[in-house]
Amino acid sequence: MKIPSAPVQQGDRNWVLAAIRRIQADFQRSSDTHLIPLPLKGFPGVDLYLKDESSHPTGSLKHRLGRSLFLYALCNGWLREGSTVVEASSGSTAISEAYFARLLGLPFVAVMPASTSPEKIAAIEFQGGRCHLVGDPMSIYSESQRMADEVDGHYMDQFTYAERATDWRSNNNIAESIFQQMRLEKHPVASWLVSSAGTGGTVATLGRYVRYCAWPTRVCAADAEFSVFFEHYLSRKPDLCLGEGSRIEGIGRPRVEASFLPQVIDAMVKVPDVWSVAAMHELSVRLCRRVGASTGTNLIAALACMDQMRARGESGSVVTLLCDAGQRYGRTYYRREWLQQAGLQCDEQRKAVAVSLDSGRIATELAASWRTAGELAIRCA
Repeated sequence: MKIPSAPVQQGDRNWVLAAIRRIQADFQRSSDTHLIPLPLKGFPGVDLYLKDESSHPTGSLKHRLGRSLFLYALCNGWLREGSTVVEASSGSTAISEAYFARLLGLPFVAVMPASTSPEKIAAIEFQGGRCHLVGDPMSIYSESQRMADEVDGHYMDQFTYAERATDWRSNNNIAESIFQQMRLEKHPVASWLVSSAGTGGTVATLGRYVRYCAWPTRVCAADAEFSVFFEHYLSRKPDLCLGEGSRIEGIGRPRVEASFLPQVIDAMVKVPDVWSVAAMHELSVRLCRRVGASTGTNLIAALACMDQMRARGESGSVVTLLCDAGQRYGRTYYRREWLQQAGLQCDEQRKAVAVSLDSGRIATELAASWRTAGELAIRCA
């Protein structure tokens, strides 16, 4: 990433301070996101909650990241008035960054895979951003840097800076918010926090925060089928790479990202894409609203945690994330023809998810499909 090296002028400083105040004022106008209980009669003594991040102004968990990245860049002196901001993204982070760029009056360019949903592209353009689509998902990094260099702009680079831009000690990070909202629940200190990994920043925040607060809470990271995070967790090899990108938008990466910190993760679950989509559809019916496929990934991983708790006779709570709303995926995950073309038809898998949720016994085909690591690798019978 190219870092501005020129000395900061007073005019630049005044603009930066005004920009920070605009972001803080925007945050002050916002309320917290809801924590939704999901009653499951098959798991007595184990309470499941969904942290609904779809209610942010830009509709996803990435709104927190977008705000943190802009504040981090401003406080480091990397942004000036008129700077063009460029980001590599699968879409969700770019929507949020386009929002903050417009708030500050800055041009914004999102470099994304050509497979990004049309709804996400439209949302970025609605916020005043420009979309640059590439055929090879692995090229978004170099293409973003190239475009930023061309216009003497700033490549935000969420995959490097997500974990360090977020204030994991406090400042209303998502972990602090969860524990504040859980205070009056039957099991206020969650047994498990479950989050899928996109950059790895949210998982890093959860893992660091529970250690900082000395909670006994364990952190589980859910990984998509076409992603290297699970394999990296097992091997710790930094050079793992895939030739294709994730089919679950917003999560999973074809290379190991700097913001993914396996050392603060207690367990991982590798979820096949068809089961993520199946869980997405089943949860959407139960909530009477559409959710995104990454939330389905989270639900499957949460089931793995709850299954271990049930097998051990443990009671407690599990909190996972509702990452974004399903309206962004009306032409993909919620369109039968698209699912058939992608090989993600999931009618039978959805039935198995429903049985697992209602009975408390994980369907045989579901248990055979996922891979677990860390503390979930030892499963009680």
